Amino acid sequence: MKSKPSPATSKPPRLRVGLKDVSREEFSAAVSERLGKQRVSIMLDGSIIAFFKAKAGERGYQTLINQALRQAMTGEQIETTLRRVIREELHTM
Repeated sequence: MKSKPSPATSKPPRLRVGLKDVSREEFSAAVSERLGKQRVSIMLDGSIIAFFKAKAGERGYQTLINQALRQAMTGEQIETTLRRVIREELHTM
């Protein structure tokens, strides 16, 4: 005999900033301010998610994706700077 699920009578989780109970919007704003992060929705290939989840272990896979994106961004800046310096050096010869 299957038991029927009980109606949802539990309260939503309390959201707290410091010692103060806050609304979901206030909580989200406090997290954004503290971490400097912004919530986005993005579609990624399943293989990419699987790769980062496997690599992450107990850490958050989203943290690893953020780090990979930051490295790509930084690498692009380094490449641009290096190309400019090389052009300048070759021009002075």
